[in-house]
Amino acid sequence: MNPIESADPDAVLSGRGDWIDPALAERFSEHPLDSVEREFPHYVRSIDSPDDVVRPSEQHPVFYGCYDWHSAVHSHWSLCRQLRLFADHPAERRIVESVRSRLTPENVEREVAHVEENPSFEKPYGWGWLLRLAAELHLWEDPRADEWRATLRPLEDRIVALVETEFLTQERPLRVGTHGNSAFALGCVLDYARVTGDASLESAAVETSRRFYADDRDYPLAYEPIGWDFLSPGLAEADLLGRVLDREAFAAWLDGFLPDVTEPPHDAIPVPVGVDPDADDGMALHLVGLNLSRAWCMAGIADVLGDHPYAPVFERSARDHAEAGLAVAFTDAYAGSHWLTSFALYLLTRNDGGIAPD
Repeated sequence: MNPIESADPDAVLSGRGDWIDPALAERFSEHPLDSVEREFPHYVRSIDSPDDVVRPSEQHPVFYGCYDWHSAVHSHWSLCRQLRLFADHPAERRIVESVRSRLTPENVEREVAHVEENPSFEKPYGWGWLLRLAAELHLWEDPRADEWRATLRPLEDRIVALVETEFLTQERPLRVGTHGNSAFALGCVLDYARVTGDASLESAAVETSRRFYADDRDYPLAYEPIGWDFLSPGLAEADLLGRVLDREAFAAWLDGFLPDVTEPPHDAIPVPVGVDPDADDGMALHLVGLNLSRAWCMAGIADVLGDHPYAPVFERSARDHAEAGLAVAFTDAYAGSHWLTSFALYLLTRNDGGIAPD
């Protein structure tokens, strides 16, 4: 049974999780808890020799589960966010024991060593989620969060340094619907900087966002998705610019960027990508993530636009995408269960702090 099928659509689209009851909170914790401790199956990078295979738990003693490093990171983000937002979480004890068992100074030291030896590792998607995890711990007023943030700090600091020297200095963005997407990662960096009060990093992220995207026009949104997309390059970019520009400037930019959407009859607004609820393959389940990420982007765009005439267009499509994505987000198929809960939580709690903060 889909645990959200009876939820009020207005509550879903509000981006606030105060309607989520203990039973649903526990459901949100099930897949991340199972996955963060599940080492196999696991994504393996290129292998250069017979001796070039290291167990994930040896190489990444904190973030070895969830099939790949970035999914392990955002599953930890999901679990920590649940503890911050959902009082008396039914799985609180298990979450705390699970995170604390891995998040030790020795384990973080090995994670840092790997990043130092492989400075492009998980650039930029995994970097963005690691900063989201750090920002979540910063927001959570709890001694456990303070302890975990202090333990994670060496890796956080290393990622921030790499973002500043290796990402924000790029000449051009990557406009893809998968892990290399520059706009999504920039949104993560910007949100982290604003949450933690890092004015220098915020300024650099804003400058890069403007340099990459402020002059964009006539984006062909109808061409999406392409392949294994779980992000919309066009909508991720618009979601980012909504964080950077004031309302009037953003509306003007959006009119030039998506004219086929903003002008009647609005016939280029995306429609949800249909996915079989029983799907058990990676590509199909990437498209579930696409529905969810499109929903949070368009809901965020509508929030920024306020009472502007374009806002209802994006809000209606956000509602449709949220319904389609949430219908499959709690799949038990590991190709989706190891990561989709985080996307669902992002959508349902996007206005509960840490995401696109003022």
